[in-house]
Amino acid sequence: MTVDEVEAFIAAKMSLQVGTIERDGSIHLSTLWYGIIDGSIVFETYTRSQKIVNLQRDDRITVLLEDGDSYETLRGVMIKGRANLYSDDGDVVPVAEAVIRRNQPEIPEEHVPAAAVQMAAKRTAVVVVPEKVVSWDHTKLGGTF
Repeated sequence: MTVDEVEAFIAAKMSLQVGTIERDGSIHLSTLWYGIIDGSIVFETYTRSQKIVNLQRDDRITVLLEDGDSYETLRGVMIKGRANLYSDDGDVVPVAEAVIRRNQPEIPEEHVPAAAVQMAAKRTAVVVVPEKVVSWDHTKLGGTF
């Protein structure tokens, strides 16, 4: 995919698969909603969650967005990088707001700030800092593989 196609793909998806490294070296995978702030993928989750515990120990992260129901329609973006962690409410609230606005449009805008403040309690915000981006789009293969 081109850079513009990657950005559009990221903007269009809802669920983000997140991979972190466990203490024993195995990979911990989870799926969650995310937001986009200044072009960066961001999310917030409970500070005691396994993904945050792992990222506190080792900040390497891989995230994946994908779609397609058959081989010729598979598309995806994988981002390998580092996770910047923020646990102060003042840093978590804007991330929570971005996630709410993007994934829960049924929440009236006037309620988003209060919902974000409530969500920020006991949570850590994560900003994904890309080091390598890999993408694929089998729809461009023209039926030949």
